[in-house]
Amino acid sequence: MSDIENEKMQLIEMFGIYFEKTHHLPPLASRILGNLIIDGYKTGLTFEELVERMSASKSTVSTSLNLLLKTEKITYYTLCGDRKKYYKPSPLSNRLELYLKMIDLEKSIIEKMFNYRKKTISCIEERCNLENLNEYHKHVLNIEAVVLQSLKNFKEIEKNNNQYQN
Repeated sequence: MSDIENEKMQLIEMFGIYFEKTHHLPPLASRILGNLIIDGYKTGLTFEELVERMSASKSTVSTSLNLLLKTEKITYYTLCGDRKKYYKPSPLSNRLELYLKMIDLEKSIIEKMFNYRKKTISCIEERCNLENLNEYHKHVLNIEAVVLQSLKNFKEIEKNNNQYQN
């Protein structure tokens, strides 16, 4: 195996471990996503290519692909006259949009908790909790602003990249 192939395999494994630990994906789905990030960004990888690369059964690869599609980590496209699906990692802007959904949910929970705590505060510990909630709310708003700016930047990059491809 060449040095560059070895480096590629190490990167795929690093992605695999990362997605297992941070996104709680199964090992095979994590390695499929790693393969798509490394080699699928240009034209995508077909189901058959993934089965071969992963040395796994068709049903196991299919299950992993369905999970990755459902969680919006990957996407696919087809070509007219070609029955194959070409799988690619989702654009980074999609990932940031998912973060924004999580942030919105967290903001809603924090705001409801803050309002509840303001009505029920009865001791120093609850006052401390209220102060912590207030500070955490500021933190979440700051993160939201950064993610929104990054999302805008990625969408512009993706728009420009699509112009080059067409």
